[in-house]
Amino acid sequence: MGLHGGRVPVKRLTNSLVRLKPDTTSVVSAFRRTVIIALMIAAATPLYAQRGAGRGGPPPAARDAAAIDLTGNWVSVVVEDWKWRMVTPKKGVYDSLPLNAEARKVADSWDPAKDEAAGEQCRAYGAANIMRVPGRLRISWEDGNTLKIDTDAGTQTRLLRFGPAAEAVRLKSDTASGEPTWQGHSVAQWEYAAGGRGAARTGNLKVVTTNLRPGYVRKNGAPYSAKAVVTEYYDLNTMPNGDQWMTVTTKVEDPVYFTRPYLTTTDFKKLRDTAGWNPSPCSAR
Repeated sequence: MGLHGGRVPVKRLTNSLVRLKPDTTSVVSAFRRTVIIALMIAAATPLYAQRGAGRGGPPPAARDAAAIDLTGNWVSVVVEDWKWRMVTPKKGVYDSLPLNAEARKVADSWDPAKDEAAGEQCRAYGAANIMRVPGRLRISWEDGNTLKIDTDAGTQTRLLRFGPAAEAVRLKSDTASGEPTWQGHSVAQWEYAAGGRGAARTGNLKVVTTNLRPGYVRKNGAPYSAKAVVTEYYDLNTMPNGDQWMTVTTKVEDPVYFTRPYLTTTDFKKLRDTAGWNPSPCSAR
């Protein structure tokens, strides 16, 4: 809202709102206007600019500006929806899924043999569900602005692109050559926690994925469409014993098959090495 009332959200850099008092006199000085506008612009300024990166030069690479370090080897710890993730549910088991009538009709026709025959056995391994598939992850930097996630389940690779790298791929995806894929086009950005000058940099990673090939949010044929949008937040926590955990909060929105957003949280524990890494092909069953 404007200067006459309401709230102005300050992204995720703070956990509060800037409240502007209603102008009861209908007179706002030019100075007050200038100060308020300056504060709003400052709140929306990317943090790399606030940190004085380059002073007019290019922003630092995402790897150098990382809010958290997600690199390494991780294993999924299945504490949510165990009975639907560790074992393929029977056809018709859609508990907790916000499927509409059309989605249920599609899911009720699920036939894994047909998926295999059509080369569609990776339908449950797309970006809308791959983090829910039990297995191991390898996270590394492909380059300064591209974070790579490899999964041993389904042998999938996700590329999370920051800044210019994301824009270049987006422009390509707008052309005929930008065909939808299982992992789609993922745009990543760091979200920094507020902290005083000199404080250690912290925060989380936000990822928005589009341009997806249609797939399943559950292995028993519960569908998501090509219009699905996947938004993820990656957070790190360190336990008292030093163990490091990663939590991925996921929101899948689909105007074709969902009645509301589908929300999940998925946990991973960091491993010391690559022991147990076992790449396996997609399975439709």
